[in-house]
Amino acid sequence: MRIFVAGATGVIGRRLVPLLLADGHEVSALSRRPNASVPAGVRVVVGDVYDADHLRDVVAAARPDVVMHQLTDLTARDFAANTRIRREGTRNLVDAALAAGVPRVISQSIAWAYEPGSTPATESTPLDLQAADEARRTTVEAVATLEEITAEAPEWVVLRYGMLYGPGTWYTKGGLMADLALAGQLSLSPDITSFLHIDDAATAAAGALTWPNGPVNIVDNTPAPATEWLPTFTQSVGAPTLTQSVGAPTLTQSVGAPTPPPPTSPSRTPWARGAANAHAHSLGWTPTHPTWHTGFFA
Repeated sequence: MRIFVAGATGVIGRRLVPLLLADGHEVSALSRRPNASVPAGVRVVVGDVYDADHLRDVVAAARPDVVMHQLTDLTARDFAANTRIRREGTRNLVDAALAAGVPRVISQSIAWAYEPGSTPATESTPLDLQAADEARRTTVEAVATLEEITAEAPEWVVLRYGMLYGPGTWYTKGGLMADLALAGQLSLSPDITSFLHIDDAATAAAGALTWPNGPVNIVDNTPAPATEWLPTFTQSVGAPTLTQSVGAPTLTQSVGAPTPPPPTSPSRTPWARGAANAHAHSLGWTPTHPTWHTGFFA
């Protein structure tokens, strides 16, 4: 296939593009810089997702069979910029694909935008569009917009990724969450997270080239509360090991300067429920890192 990748130099794109090339696909990579670092054989297409007219021209010139949307803007924790890329960037990219007659669009979404519940969410669970918290509602509305626009394509897949960890993400040694863990600023709470190793995000995107229309939760097999995953994560990044005791967490290891124990949270945030990956398994996708228990140390 001819595949047009927006976000080819991002944390997922850098792993995805080599997989596509290895499978014999022709890859065009959208970049704002003509000297973007991409593997040999990739055609760099200079353009900006916010320049709608030029974007239409470059997508049409690439004649892709698939447009793949792996764009985010979170390097500086700029959530407003990420909301804009989900709304405006997706609109422009899908419009360009539709104008060029591209049959398939694959977009990156998230697996923690579901409404509150007591069990891991499935793809049929509604999104949390009535969230009381304004910041969360803004995020969920932007996710819903991205997914609705993607579904305008004749063939479409929305990849609802779990919380990414591994090299280049926030959840890795030297990353944002590791720094917060070292400072004792992550809460040992009952909030449930579904994680996903960055390599497994890439294999899912490659697999989605032939999947049927619809959203797919791309998460590992072990959704878990922070009371379970945080002690393992802190150990994996070299922070003092945490254990959950009755009443309060304790430090079982000292590394360098004392690290304050993290705060505890008495109740679970209702929407922090994790997500189920049975549908992805039925499509033939299996994570190479099935659980954060071992994945954090990979």
